[in-house]
Amino acid sequence: HTALVEVRGEIGGDTEANADNLTTALRSAFEDAGAQAVVIRLNSPGGSPVQAGLVNDEIRRLKVLHKKKVYAVCEEMCASAAYYIAVGADEIYVDKASMVGSIGVLMDGFGFVGIMDKAGVERRLLTAGANKGMLDPYSPRNPQHEVFAQAMLDQIHQQFIAVVRQGRGKRLQESPETFSGLFWNGQEAVKLGLADHVGSLDILARD
Repeated sequence: HTALVEVRGEIGGDTEANADNLTTALRSAFEDAGAQAVVIRLNSPGGSPVQAGLVNDEIRRLKVLHKKKVYAVCEEMCASAAYYIAVGADEIYVDKASMVGSIGVLMDGFGFVGIMDKAGVERRLLTAGANKGMLDPYSPRNPQHEVFAQAMLDQIHQQFIAVVRQGRGKRLQESPETFSGLFWNGQEAVKLGLADHVGSLDILARD
């Protein structure tokens, strides 16, 4: 039979799709003597690069240890951290209308300084450590803090890119858009080398 591991919803330390749950399921799948291969079915918009990285590392370790092929099957969405996991597979299957890619990193937030000024509210923030209040949404923007945060995001992005290149190898048709955060439908993802085949879980398991 084919062993199946599900990755559904947001990937995060406090969600169902966390590294502890997924790596435990993967180990069970690989250790199953009757499993001819392991399939990871993904339907996720992404989430934590840390959790995804832990899962990707475990997929690569288990492949070497058990000598079994791993297939990723992407359904509606296989974006960002979900794609980070998918590239650990030997082959990636997608639906022609799946959303695939979004190879990028983001950090979002809000700034309330203007509203506070209009309301006559004063922010009183005390810190021990010059940078402890970094990116505080109630304080004015600090260019030095933003440069530091951007450098950190760029480093994580390069880690993501390295994992994609390692997983996809020469199949990947790189362009300036590949690692820009864009995503594509499944049919286009196959053309770009982000995926290998258009197909479903049933087709893959039957084959």
